[in-house]
This record gives sequence, structure tokens and C-alpha cells, in this order.
Amino acid sequence: MTGASPATPRPQPASVPVLRRALVVGGLFVLALAVLGTVVGGIAAGGEGAIGALLGAIVGGAMVLLTAASILVANRLDIGGFFAVVLGTWLAKFVLFVIAALVLRDQPWLNSTAMFVTIIVAVLGSLVIDVLVVSRSRMPNVSDIAR
Repeated sequence: MTGASPATPRPQPASVPVLRRALVVGGLFVLALAVLGTVVGGIAAGGEGAIGALLGAIVGGAMVLLTAASILVANRLDIGGFFAVVLGTWLAKFVLFVIAALVLRDQPWLNSTAMFVTIIVAVLGSLVIDVLVVSRSRMPNVSDIAR
């Protein structure tokens, strides 16, 4: 035996468990919204409503989950890299949303109202989830890792 001690794990910021919880709860919310939105959209506007609500849940969910995921990835970087990743993700989300809105706006096979309402519900629901997850965490007020 060499007697070498096992590698010590790299310290993580206190925000990592909070962001992981936000990702898990947000993902579950988006899945529930996709199912419920598809059912309600189908009842309200037929197949086009179901497709619109499902696409709205996908687009809204992607926007919601990319935020927490980008912060989790960026936590490993220095401050410049952190802001580059977070702001780059924000810019990419904006561009992708505009492209999706332009491509899908006049499609005859989906109900744009169902899609719009589902996206709004996804965004508002994610805000509520983020507030609840962060407010119930026991995160310190100062950074716990020196860079």
C-alpha cells in the first residue's frame, strides 16, 4: 500500500445545493406543466391547443432550466468567466426565444394562445419556485469560498 490519502473533494460554494434543488423542482414543475397544459390545451382548442401548450412548456422549461444550469456551471470559474457564462446564456436564451417566436407564430398546426399562456405560466412558476427554494435555504450572506 502506498499510504496516499484519498483526494480531498474540491470545495463547492454554498449555492450549489440550492441551485441543484431549483433545477430538480423546476424540472418537475415543467413536466407537470407539460402534462397539464397539453390536457387543458387539448380540451380548450383541440389538437392545436395541445401542441401549442406542449411547445410552450418545452420553450418555457428550456428558458427556466438554462438559468440555474448556467450558474451551476459558472460557479467553477473565476468571476470573469462566471459573468461571461451567465450573460452569454442569457443572450442565447433571448436569441433562441425570438427565433422560436418568429418561426412558430403563424403555424396552422398549433394554437399560439395556448403556447403563449403556457410560456407565461412556466416563467411565473419558475420565479415562485426560485423564491421558495432560495428563501428556505440556509445560505450564508457572504461567500464561503475564497477565490
